[in-house]
Amino acid sequence: MSWLKWLYPGINIKRWILLLVLGFICVIAGIVGILNDNFQYFFSGAPDYTGSSYLSRDLWGVVFVFAGILLAFWGAKGLFLSLGSVFKEGYEQKFIDVLFAKNRLYNGAAVTVIGGGTGLSVLLRGMKQATSNCTAVVAVSDDGGSSGRLREELGIIPPGDLRSCITALADTETLMAKLMQYRFPEGNSLSGHSFGNLFIAAMADIVGDMETGLNEISKVLKVRGNVTPSTLESVVIEAQMKDGSVVSGESNIACSVGKISRLRLVPENPAATKSAVEAIMNSDMVVLGPGSLYSSIITNLLVPEIKEAVIKTKAVKIYICNVMTQPGETDGYDAYDHVRTIYDYVGERFLDFVVLNNRKVSDAQLGQYAAQGAYPVANATDKIRELGTQVVEANLISRENFVRHDPVQLAKTLIALMYRLNISGKGFKVLDYYFVKDSFKSTKKDA
Repeated sequence: MSWLKWLYPGINIKRWILLLVLGFICVIAGIVGILNDNFQYFFSGAPDYTGSSYLSRDLWGVVFVFAGILLAFWGAKGLFLSLGSVFKEGYEQKFIDVLFAKNRLYNGAAVTVIGGGTGLSVLLRGMKQATSNCTAVVAVSDDGGSSGRLREELGIIPPGDLRSCITALADTETLMAKLMQYRFPEGNSLSGHSFGNLFIAAMADIVGDMETGLNEISKVLKVRGNVTPSTLESVVIEAQMKDGSVVSGESNIACSVGKISRLRLVPENPAATKSAVEAIMNSDMVVLGPGSLYSSIITNLLVPEIKEAVIKTKAVKIYICNVMTQPGETDGYDAYDHVRTIYDYVGERFLDFVVLNNRKVSDAQLGQYAAQGAYPVANATDKIRELGTQVVEANLISRENFVRHDPVQLAKTLIALMYRLNISGKGFKVLDYYFVKDSFKSTKKDA
């Protein structure tokens, strides 16, 4: 019964077909009324401004023909614009599915996600099936691997997390993932670099700045949404540990032993990107995480304009808590500790909801992660509610070997919350869920 999808609201072709049909009817009625006296009833009752019923009928016939031509042209133009891009781009998916993405998802709720690393790209991979009005605000403190080398050699902000988010939002994600994540083999000057990082660096150099370069790459890769850094300044994170020592650099903090007492950016108070602030202020929903508490979430909130926008925006504010502790950052933390830490840095209890996983981790997975010093994050639901924040619990982790958020389950949880809060954008309706479930299935395979 896939043909029923053509009747779904928001496909944006039925109105144009109707106009086209009405136009043809008007043209035919006008011609018949002019040429055939037996069809005078088409214009019976029409005022006679000429004193001759024959001329009056002709004049009204011309009006009908002219109006029909206009309606037909209007309908044909709208139909061409709705279908043209799909034919031109040659997608592999079903035509109706692509048509939905083009004409329905672009009217979806405006969602801004703030974070970095693998967790952010996982969320984006699921959310792009629900709305194309999704903006990723990405932390730029990474100093390791290919990103760190490019940052040092070219003086640009690290492109690694930006690349992962662009890949996650791309229409042709499977192919793009292979290309953008491709790393050059050992034995040459490019060893360790990913193609995507070099691509971003080259585009930023061509157009003159990173923000514009990311916009151009998004057009090339047909990205469903936007990816923007939280700041264009070259920032380094420094952690003052509880033993009084200071650790500088994201990669060093991740390897450090002990608990973080305070995190700061060097230089302090960097300017936020205009696009990031505007996205937050104009959102229906702002989502923090999932991702490293300090190096992905709090790093973004240390940019003053980002923190101010998160507080002031009228959007629903949600934090997605990690499912496992992170060695060197959140050892021994439960979900309450994550939320309380965010509140300490922001200075306000601003979150409306905290999303927690309630699926148990298998014994085999527990042993695997315990060897790395990582353990499941305890929910501490009652303690979070005492902070005045609502809690949403759901089965969020994948059934694979790695204990991480499942993009499909995470997106469905947020969509259900959208329904509950009546966050619909221009076109997010209940019927959309049943339509995009096929897209969720394909996302599950790619995850």
